[in-house]
Amino acid sequence: MIDSPFVVSTQYLRENLDNPQLVVIDCRFALVDPELGKQQYQASHIPGAHYLDLNQDLSDPPQQHGGRHPLPEPQELANKLAAMGVNFQETLVVAYDNSRLAFGARLWWLLRYLGHDQVALLDGGWGAWQAAGYPVTDALPTSNPGTFVPKLRQEWVVDIDAVKVRKDLSNVALIDSREADRYLGKREPIDPIAGHIPGAVNYPWQDVTDAQSYLLPLEEQQQRWADIQRQTELIVYCGSGVTACVNLLSLKLAGIHTGKLYAGSWSDWCSYQQ
Repeated sequence: MIDSPFVVSTQYLRENLDNPQLVVIDCRFALVDPELGKQQYQASHIPGAHYLDLNQDLSDPPQQHGGRHPLPEPQELANKLAAMGVNFQETLVVAYDNSRLAFGARLWWLLRYLGHDQVALLDGGWGAWQAAGYPVTDALPTSNPGTFVPKLRQEWVVDIDAVKVRKDLSNVALIDSREADRYLGKREPIDPIAGHIPGAVNYPWQDVTDAQSYLLPLEEQQQRWADIQRQTELIVYCGSGVTACVNLLSLKLAGIHTGKLYAGSWSDWCSYQQ
């Protein structure tokens, strides 16, 4: 188990499920079947867990440009969090999914982007909770509303214009988080154009965890970034700004705090190339 404020174990969560200063959020989702995550949640989830949907809650509707998963409107997300009982900078939010942190990390990053640092991911996710034999339920939670007034860290996000200007500077590294065959343009299952942004280096997001969704040890997280840790600015992207958040988590675990998200990512970049 990694010793980090960004991660909690299933045992910790089990022991703190009744803590009024803790809110659990289920982020399960499937890109190929957008209804599946919510159906899974409705069938069975961690007791007390709320649900946030990648398309409906953690993203704005896509437009011509801006990528497939534009960042959600901050106040709308803040209102949803408050309704779940999250108090700004007080309540610990624990997020989980069943996809190697792909969607939980999006919420982890978004909360911190909104200025709320009290957020952690469940190491091993839903699979680890089930494997431990801990209780599950289909009951929907109730909660006392909280107060959540976001304080945006706007400097954490870059758009296509900033990427164009900064990507070739000597102190900047542009990181493509997709699997190698998509980075190389050998396969593109989602976006209309294959390939990557010129100058980008490839650090697949799946390398942050093992096959069971457990984070790799801190030493391995640090080792991953050894070649670019001296760069003063790291711009991270993926297909649509979702799984890039797993790499941003890895950077934070490695003690590197210069990572920024190109929120529109490859889906935004190639929308200008057609």
